[in-house]
Amino acid sequence: MPRTLRASEGALGRRSAKGLLQFLDPQQQRDWLEGKATPDAKERQESLEQRFKYIVRFEKLLRRPQAQDVLEILRIYADNCIPIPRKTERYYWSVSCLPSTSDKPLVRVNASWMELFTLLPDGEGLRARFILHLSDFTTDGSDEPANLDEDFLERCVRDPEDVSHSVWNGKAILIVKVRGSASIRSFLADDRALRAIRSFNLSHLNRGRNAYQASHSYSLADCMLGD
Repeated sequence: MPRTLRASEGALGRRSAKGLLQFLDPQQQRDWLEGKATPDAKERQESLEQRFKYIVRFEKLLRRPQAQDVLEILRIYADNCIPIPRKTERYYWSVSCLPSTSDKPLVRVNASWMELFTLLPDGEGLRARFILHLSDFTTDGSDEPANLDEDFLERCVRDPEDVSHSVWNGKAILIVKVRGSASIRSFLADDRALRAIRSFNLSHLNRGRNAYQASHSYSLADCMLGD
């Protein structure tokens, strides 16, 4: 169970409840973590001003050679890695289109103050960056980098050379970098890796409101949510 979820169980029924605990109780969150469906909102809240703000960037993204892969992978990510995405869109998670940061990503998914998932250009192909709990990838469930299960990481992708990693010092956070759309899809399809993604995302969706609301692209979210 995500650490933040364990720590937050006592908040249910209190006015201090924040993040997903306003919508899903701990048992529902555990169910989603294990792959069970959770009821989402039927309709999305939307700001037309926000939609038009990033429409030009979205159109620019569509002209990139990676566009189709980006949209397909984002749809997989939304379907499998974000609980109740319609109910929590923008205010608890967001997706940015061509954000203006030094690494020049194509898209980035955020929650709270944290990057969750980023797709970047790799020539005319793609590479991805996943932010995860280190303990979900060690052989003993610890936060010890020396115990990282590198064999498991390599099994999650199409070819072992497609994956690399680094550890965020002092944060018990693993940064996994995956190269190529086929290996990105493989990583998202692996049961253990997918559970780790869900665990990290729950932790940060439970922290409260998303700090990146102002950069949310509704056009990208349309593709993610099938609208």
